[in-house]
Amino acid sequence: MHPAVRRQTIADLLRRTAQRLPAKLAVQCGATRWSYAEFDALVTRLAAGLAGRGVAHGDRVAILARNSHGFAAMRFALARLGAVLVPINFMLKADEVAFILRHAGAKLLATDSGLAELARAAAALDTQVTDFVWLPSEDPSEPVAGMASFHDLAACTAPLPDTPLASTDLAQIVYTSGTESSPKGAMLTHDAVLWQYVSCCINAEVAEHDVALHALPLYHCAQLDVFFGPAVYIGSTNFITSKPTPDNLLPMMAAHGITSFFAPPTVWIALLRSPLFDQTDLSKLAKGYYGASIMPVEVLKEIARRLPAVRLWNLYGQTEIAPLATMLGPDDQLRKPGSAGRAVLNVETRVVDDALRDVAVGEVGEIVHRSPHLMLGYFHDDERTAAAFEGEWFHSGDLGTIDAEGYITVVDRKKDMIKSGGENVASREVEEMIYRLPEVSEVAVIGLPDPKWVEAVTAVVVVKAGQELTEAQVIAHCNAHMATFKAPKRVIFTDQLPKNPSGKLLKRQLRQTFV
Repeated sequence: MHPAVRRQTIADLLRRTAQRLPAKLAVQCGATRWSYAEFDALVTRLAAGLAGRGVAHGDRVAILARNSHGFAAMRFALARLGAVLVPINFMLKADEVAFILRHAGAKLLATDSGLAELARAAAALDTQVTDFVWLPSEDPSEPVAGMASFHDLAACTAPLPDTPLASTDLAQIVYTSGTESSPKGAMLTHDAVLWQYVSCCINAEVAEHDVALHALPLYHCAQLDVFFGPAVYIGSTNFITSKPTPDNLLPMMAAHGITSFFAPPTVWIALLRSPLFDQTDLSKLAKGYYGASIMPVEVLKEIARRLPAVRLWNLYGQTEIAPLATMLGPDDQLRKPGSAGRAVLNVETRVVDDALRDVAVGEVGEIVHRSPHLMLGYFHDDERTAAAFEGEWFHSGDLGTIDAEGYITVVDRKKDMIKSGGENVASREVEEMIYRLPEVSEVAVIGLPDPKWVEAVTAVVVVKAGQELTEAQVIAHCNAHMATFKAPKRVIFTDQLPKNPSGKLLKRQLRQTFV
């Protein structure tokens, strides 16, 4: 029997959706519009064009590009060839990009006009990259000289090679941020990603009638595999943009009748603070998703007040679990504020002590998982793979508690727990308290070296426009409502907090800036 008879891969799901919904709008990015039939046919031609340049089953192909229809098509073309996607954060420096290229052994690098210089500089740093593909962007751009053109590859008329694809094949290697040391490449198979798509469609209610806006970077597994991939799987309409700013997002939501939108809390806060917010017709928006960090309770209340028709989901996980692990649904947002919810359909999650024993209700332990979503391991890193799966569970590195109903609350990353005066302080608990001050727009709490406290609890605060707030007021507020050892010893005011393109706060950068 040919493997294709009963195969399920990322490449197969697009073909099946195209057969089911051929005329439906699949992707729109800038001026480019593809129906599902057009998207599927273009992906096949693109895959054939890549095969003509020597890309074969198992080859690692890197993408260093902003969100575009070109990125979306490459993702599925590589899957159709059985090649392995290696998405790269475009905010990295050349030597950081080069590390990933070398480690993954990528020979081909796809990029766009805006990142071509970075791509070439990185490739020149002792990597195996010998070929480049230029990708079109959301806005009009010209192909880069010396790079194979996306349009030329997508015009290929040669037949697609008969590739021995299997569900257990490696689909992608996604590199973590490398906060501990060098980045780790999480190896995810087609079936791991697809089991995760099933969990997303059911638990996050990704649906065929959705009109979804994909604005956070596709190189990040959340936007790529919690939202874009499941949306293609189920047959949603997808708008793609590379500009996750309020002045772009809000007009797009109104113009296209967006019904489904994901962003980290930082982007939701930016939308709420935008002068355009109250002028924008958001009546079609029905589903709002957040992740990367917990939504401050005061912001949840504000969203409920200003967008009463929007149902909210909190999605929590790690790159290594493809990445969805737990979910807090709309009915629990204010009933269980700050919680990451319970394990999704295909995940088993526990909170354990160092001996892998379940902790008591309310006690802090490490969050661990078992799931078909999980990675095979870290690419070329047996030592860190063994550590991650010690005791036959995947160790998330997150600290959390579990309540009597099985709902998990993430207390902190192990590395973000502040040890101040001999006491453990969870930065998120302090952040939640400071968010109660109406003058606060954003806050990040970090530990900074201190001769008395060892680590001093320090709040870095962005004040709302037109408001005033003092260090003494912040400290007094915290001292009045929580244990004094948790209250900030220092408050720093700033115009903005550093974030990566996925909207995550860069606390490491704050520590380096204010140390």
